[in-house]
Amino acid sequence: MLIQHLPPESATMTALRNAMSDKELAEQAEQGEPEKARWSQLEQLTALNADLLKQVIFVLICANTESKSKRPKPPEPIARPGAKPPKPKAQLSENSANVLFDLINGGAA
Repeated sequence: MLIQHLPPESATMTALRNAMSDKELAEQAEQGEPEKARWSQLEQLTALNADLLKQVIFVLICANTESKSKRPKPPEPIARPGAKPPKPKAQLSENSANVLFDLINGGAA
C-alpha cells in the first residue's frame, strides 16, 4: 500500500518498472491515466507553463491570420489530477437560431 503512493521517479518505483516484462509495461501503458495521479508543485507549474505557451502560440497565430481566414481552435489545457475536463459549449441549432431571430424581431407577440 505504501509503495503505491511513492512518486513515479523514486528509486523503488524505477526498480519495479525495470523488473517488468515488455508485456507488463505495454499493459500498464494502455491502462495508465496520468491525469489521475498526484502531481507535485513542480509538475503543476510545468503544466501551467505548457498551457500558457500554447495560448501565446494560439494568439500569435490568430494575430497573424487574415480576418477572413479560418482561425484554429483554442488550445485545450493539460488535464490536471482532480480537475474535470471542461464542459462542451452548447451549440445553437438552426431551429433554435430561427426561434431566437424571430424573438429578437418581435415574432413572439
